[in-house]
Amino acid sequence: MDKPNQRSSHTSRTPTLGGIAFFYTLVFALFFIRGRDAFDEAIYIIPGLTILFIVGLKDDLVVISPGAKLIAQVFAIAFILSNPSFTIGSLNGFLNINEIPYYLYLIIGGFMMLTIINSYNLIDGIDGLASVVGIVILVIYTTIFYLTEEYFFALISITMNASLIAFLGFNLSSEKKIFMGDTGSLIVGFIISILTLKFLALKPHVYTDLPFLLENAPLIAISILIVPLFDTARVFAIRIANKKAPFSPDRNHTHHVLIDYWGLSHKQASFIIGCFNLLFVMLFIVLGSTAKNLGMVIMLVSVVVLLSYIFFKYNYNITTLKQKIMLKRRVDKIKAKVESKNDTRKNKKKVDQDTKAKE
Repeated sequence: MDKPNQRSSHTSRTPTLGGIAFFYTLVFALFFIRGRDAFDEAIYIIPGLTILFIVGLKDDLVVISPGAKLIAQVFAIAFILSNPSFTIGSLNGFLNINEIPYYLYLIIGGFMMLTIINSYNLIDGIDGLASVVGIVILVIYTTIFYLTEEYFFALISITMNASLIAFLGFNLSSEKKIFMGDTGSLIVGFIISILTLKFLALKPHVYTDLPFLLENAPLIAISILIVPLFDTARVFAIRIANKKAPFSPDRNHTHHVLIDYWGLSHKQASFIIGCFNLLFVMLFIVLGSTAKNLGMVIMLVSVVVLLSYIFFKYNYNITTLKQKIMLKRRVDKIKAKVESKNDTRKNKKKVDQDTKAKE
């Protein structure tokens, strides 16, 4: 059970083991679809899933350190990187970069997977958000892998998506609420990172079936993951600027700004962020069909800078929020006292006038 504290967006004790269902569903599905994997990817995915399931479950029951979780993630990722199906041998002209050595692929692939797993884990802060964003991402990857005839990965996307859709109903429920916990967020982030790596490792000839240029594939991947990546980069920058550890807890996330400052409900904030993610991907796919990647990089940086400015302007950490609440209460008390004195004076004046009138 998750006990609410000063950072929590919920007010009552809530079960946190929803992610257990994700693990068993994926393993059950992989048992039936493993014949469709050309490089025995299922045998490499299951150990990684199991490692993150055990670590996530332990973290939900008794909190473990970020360092321990990071080590577990590295071991899980090692299984995926060792499979030849996920090897990225070229960036296909992105920023004029073509062939890349194997050791560089290991560094890029490992860092990318770590970033995605932890980014997804960090957006799981309000009801429905992680599920909605995950559903949007997985719908896009299902479409991509279906069009490229990578049916094994399309089926994994559908399986994970079905789990999130089923979970979403309980996560938004007022009577049967449950959280996915670290068990769920680590597993979903791991699957999304696998799909992203596979998307970038697709052979050049299959991109002819996709509605964007081959060289723009890395930018399309970033646009698909824009919500967790932007939120993580923004929060880490704020924490480092405040001389805090990157993984230290606070209420500086994008979704916290939406509910704390703009007064949106959890459902409204999750829906708005999910719609933004979908529209952003659609925009980049349309642009990626004709535009050169340098122009798209400039546009991506411009959008990120604009969003950073908007949310920096409305950056309310928990200390600032408490100070403003206390200040507002003091102002209200002073106003109440002034109004009370004015009312007393008016009443006294009225009594004096009535007395004079009687005399």
